[in-house]
Amino acid sequence: MLFGDEHVRRYEETDGEVGHDWNGGVPTLVLTTVGRKTGQERKFALIYQEVDGAYVIVASKGGADKHPGWYLNLQAQPEVKVQVKADRFTARARTAEGDERARLWKKMAAVWPDYDNYQAKTEREIPVVVLERV
Repeated sequence: MLFGDEHVRRYEETDGEVGHDWNGGVPTLVLTTVGRKTGQERKFALIYQEVDGAYVIVASKGGADKHPGWYLNLQAQPEVKVQVKADRFTARARTAEGDERARLWKKMAAVWPDYDNYQAKTEREIPVVVLERV
């Protein structure tokens, strides 16, 4: 099973033929953020769902008490690059709140049930992020 930089590399090399359907068919995309400290591009393979024409991801970090670095990066610079299979585009990231977050959380947990376990492990509210094409 692919993880981390190797997952991103194979995904990009094959336009998602390798890596899009991860761990038994869970859909993943590649998110590119700008490092808030380094200014360098950082890439991450993340589980997603397409909802209402946007792409939804979850900043779970496996239920850790701190947000993942990629989430902190997009808070500092919400314009990101996204690759879904061969489709590469620029998007604006925003954090879902309230009823929208609850609705999107259910959709994401249906695809990756461990999200509910991750939320139970931490006191922080795990962010649900919406990526909208620009």
